[in-house]
Amino acid sequence: MPQVTFIHGIANKPPADELIRIWRRALESAPDPLPLGSLGVSSSMVYWADLLYAEPEQDTAAFEGVHENTAAAIDGAGGPPPPEPRTPEERAFLDSLRAKMTTLSVEQIDSGATPDVPHEPRGQLERVPLPWFMKKWFLGAFLRDVHHYLLDVTFAPPGMRPVPIQQTIRRRFVDALGAATVTRPHVVVSHSLGTVIAYDCLKRVPECPAIDGLITLGSPLGLDEIQDKLQPGWTRAGGFPDDRVKAWANQYDLLDPVCGVDPALGDDFRRGGLSAVEEAVVRNDGKWRHSITKYLRQPDLATVLRRMLEV
Repeated sequence: MPQVTFIHGIANKPPADELIRIWRRALESAPDPLPLGSLGVSSSMVYWADLLYAEPEQDTAAFEGVHENTAAAIDGAGGPPPPEPRTPEERAFLDSLRAKMTTLSVEQIDSGATPDVPHEPRGQLERVPLPWFMKKWFLGAFLRDVHHYLLDVTFAPPGMRPVPIQQTIRRRFVDALGAATVTRPHVVVSHSLGTVIAYDCLKRVPECPAIDGLITLGSPLGLDEIQDKLQPGWTRAGGFPDDRVKAWANQYDLLDPVCGVDPALGDDFRRGGLSAVEEAVVRNDGKWRHSITKYLRQPDLATVLRRMLEV
């Protein structure tokens, strides 16, 4: 029986069982429907939002909507403030990553007078035609979650026991891939920061099991700041995890703020010096292009996933 293992990205999420139901339903309701259950495909979710957020998101409708119109419908709404750097190196990392998202200062964003779409947008968030109070929530979640994972920060929401974030998520990912119920072909479908986690484990964790296919959606792996934190292990000429991944497909929307700075990954993750990542540009609906349900409804995704699963 073919198996799909999903892994989610930044910001808070609904409970794990609800989240996988939403992802599966998005595939089933796509223009080219892909009903995993009817096709005999099992699935699981690598869930890690509970390590960074005190309570699961209860507004599940926000994650199922195709056109988001409210703050609650934006991934990251009500998210945390950006992290406080502990060293000059961390400050440089966060400042550089933030500059990719926006060139506006904290004071400009907080002023309430920020234009929705600047005449000559220079940061990725400046290209998104949404109010800045929504973008601010997203920016905080993006910086905090990426920082805590890549730097393996020991953290816990209030009232919980702190754990090393990267090490704990790595264990969950490796355990999910090595579960006794997992069968082949086995494909990992990852979104947002989940693409970084999947790559990090498949490339840099020796005990991580091999898979048949990796799909990355809206991935920030093209950012220099993230690639720098994937060393040792990552090199531009040999970045493809070829001993654990047979095929890799990457799909992106050019107006997705998470991946839009450098969305194509083939040149940065080569196999034996050659590009080996199958790339596809998609166009998600609405103003907020990073939504996972929009990526999952793309016909290109259904085509690639069918092929990798051999269904």
